[in-house]
Amino acid sequence: MRVAILDYGSGNLHSALRALEHVGAEVVLTPDGSLALDADGLVVPGVGAFAACMDQLKAIGGDETIREAVAAAKPLLGICVGHQVLFSRGVEHGIDSSGVGIFPGTIERLPAQHLPHMGWNTLTWESADGPSSVESADRFYFVHSYGAMTRDDVPDDADVAWTSHDGARFIAAVRWRNLLSTQFHPEKSGNAGLTLLKGWVDSL
Repeated sequence: MRVAILDYGSGNLHSALRALEHVGAEVVLTPDGSLALDADGLVVPGVGAFAACMDQLKAIGGDETIREAVAAAKPLLGICVGHQVLFSRGVEHGIDSSGVGIFPGTIERLPAQHLPHMGWNTLTWESADGPSSVESADRFYFVHSYGAMTRDDVPDDADVAWTSHDGARFIAAVRWRNLLSTQFHPEKSGNAGLTLLKGWVDSL
């Protein structure tokens, strides 16, 4: 399967590339929307601040590329800030920014005393079993201070995985139609992350 990683100048590009190649994907890094949409699946990575990532994404037309991919039912994987920009808004350091708008909610600072949240968490899926590639004991690696925290932040028919940090409960992952997005880094989550990525690649 051919996977495009959207290269908009921000993100864990090379670690994601290596992990996807490891599980059998042919991977291309590209800022070109046409090439990205021509692949079997699209990966949107991201690290850093919400507003800065959105500025970089818009500079290459990446926000429209994502919207076109979702509208065309192309499999899409969002990772970390690549997950966050799928929401309608992000409020970070007092800056209120528009997101891509695939999900209706807002990314906000976690109400936790100790930030950033950096470490390993298990997931609790709302559905009976969540993705078949994820076991209840699997632990995934997070590094962030912001997230989506209410069920209203995502579509009613989305399947949501929850976790918490320092008493703050937040959305760890979303499955909706052709889309899987994760607040955690599957490419940095050892065997559990590779298994999740392989399940996504095999589903293309």
